[in-house]
Amino acid sequence: MATASQTSAPTLIGSVQRALRLLEAVSSHPDGAPAKQLARETGLPLPTTYHLLRTLTHEGYLLREKGVFVLGDAAVRLAGGGGVQNRRIKIEDSLARWRDAIGVPVYFAVYREGEIDLVAVADSPAAPAVEESADFRATAHAHAIGQCLLSQLDLKSRQDHLDRHPVEAITPHTLSNRRALLERLGGLGRMEPLVERQEYALGTVCAAIPVTAGPLTAALAISLPLHLEERLLPAVDQLRTEIEKLSRPPAFSISI
Repeated sequence: MATASQTSAPTLIGSVQRALRLLEAVSSHPDGAPAKQLARETGLPLPTTYHLLRTLTHEGYLLREKGVFVLGDAAVRLAGGGGVQNRRIKIEDSLARWRDAIGVPVYFAVYREGEIDLVAVADSPAAPAVEESADFRATAHAHAIGQCLLSQLDLKSRQDHLDRHPVEAITPHTLSNRRALLERLGGLGRMEPLVERQEYALGTVCAAIPVTAGPLTAALAISLPLHLEERLLPAVDQLRTEIEKLSRPPAFSISI
């Protein structure tokens, strides 16, 4: 004789399978679908469909709006991992296009949970990225993209960051005076590029500009060898032009 667990297991698995089929059916209708249509599409009995729809709605996986069912917040969160990966791929593709168009390495970083997060870099053998000679997260005061991100914070947040990551010399050119650094960051114009010359890496100049990335504080940056410094600001202008070609850059208009 089968035990209770043996007889219930297939039923539970079957319920999960039927629920997943319903979720797949609902996801194929961006404007929603009524219960009877979902029952036909999944081949489920109507009473079973109603029961599963009520359960999925109660758990937040579906919403019932004007007689039709649409995906709920729980289902969206469940798919969030893939969404993040897709957004990262879009960012990397955009950076690669701009790298090829301008001929310089392009960097994208965000300020998240009190730290610098270098999300993506696009470089090439002909235009290599700056080597991380010092911990990038701990040296925001020394590199252009870090300073650009700090400049977008309020004074209290800037001070908190510098309390946790004190200003110190990385190269002989690093601005290692905290007060002078705060004055630089506070005096930067809203869309003015932040230019850094050999403060993070000798022989390298960098420039960074703020970008829109949903609620995040974010920035794009480029770098060049010191002997090509005259190309830096024209390259920044070209980067802005490339960004403006997109009326709403999808890679950067949503949270990363």
